[in-house]
Amino acid sequence: MGNLLQLLRREDNCKVPDAIFLDFENALPVASDQALYELVQVSINKSHAVLEGLRSYGGAAEIIREAIQNNNSEEAQVAAWEAVCPLVTSLNEYYQYSIELEANVVQLLGTLCAEPPMETLDGHQALAKQFAMILDFVLAFDDLKMNNPSIQNDFSFYRRMRNRVQNLKDAEEHEVSNEVANRMSMFYANATPMLKMLSNAVTNFVKKNPALPLEHTTDIFSTMANLCRCMIEDPEINQKFEKPTTVMFVLRVMVGAIILYDHVHPAGAFYRKSNIDIKSSIKLLKDHPSSSVETLLNAMRYSTVHINDDETPNVIKKLLSEQ
Repeated sequence: MGNLLQLLRREDNCKVPDAIFLDFENALPVASDQALYELVQVSINKSHAVLEGLRSYGGAAEIIREAIQNNNSEEAQVAAWEAVCPLVTSLNEYYQYSIELEANVVQLLGTLCAEPPMETLDGHQALAKQFAMILDFVLAFDDLKMNNPSIQNDFSFYRRMRNRVQNLKDAEEHEVSNEVANRMSMFYANATPMLKMLSNAVTNFVKKNPALPLEHTTDIFSTMANLCRCMIEDPEINQKFEKPTTVMFVLRVMVGAIILYDHVHPAGAFYRKSNIDIKSSIKLLKDHPSSSVETLLNAMRYSTVHINDDETPNVIKKLLSEQ
């Protein structure tokens, strides 16, 4: 397997055999995966609504500002509370969804890490597709969250106001427990909360499976990242895509797999002997219009852990920092 991973990361060899083409468009579960597939798909089907809710999240910045400026006005405080409560209800729904996804990721890894990566990705393509869809969702969610400061500001105001509104009519309707509020606070304090969730899921999986070498888990991410790159670079593979949006989906999955690998592998994704061909991956992104991939490049710049390590080659740092 080590030789195969090295083959995949070589810049001059990116031929992907038909047997390991990742069919992200039409993969269907084998019989043994059907139950798990259906369970995970129920969660994945909710992801669009979560992203749409976050995308349309307007926040309550103006009314909160008025409440702060008129601190002695009960009317202003009540108005701000009534504005922020439904927003916090939505934020709680997104947080609860992250918990649901985390549990599903742990179950997916149970199958995806049970065999060598190539065998897994070939024999469990539908589950690999679901994991890819979760990676895609994580990147999208975290990008929206990072670009909306109202989320943390609204929740901070909500927590400050809780004690002042205990006697307000209908206050309990929007109330979350102190324990949940504390966990939500930690969740949204992360710049990339869903990526943190995903990293935690991998960590929990590794802890629950001490007999399974860490490499069995990290290799599935590096192999997926390399295969995604090869699928885009190989014109014969490109011709198999039925939808014009698949190329960007595969690029997002590649980046998501790289970032996750960097978070969970002790040495990260950028050091010289990494199983991921980072240089080719970055160049591949830069071959596409900047308007399409700048978000992905920024994710690699700012959402990774090891990019600034001394062990990261300067050529990689320079290549990624260039606009």
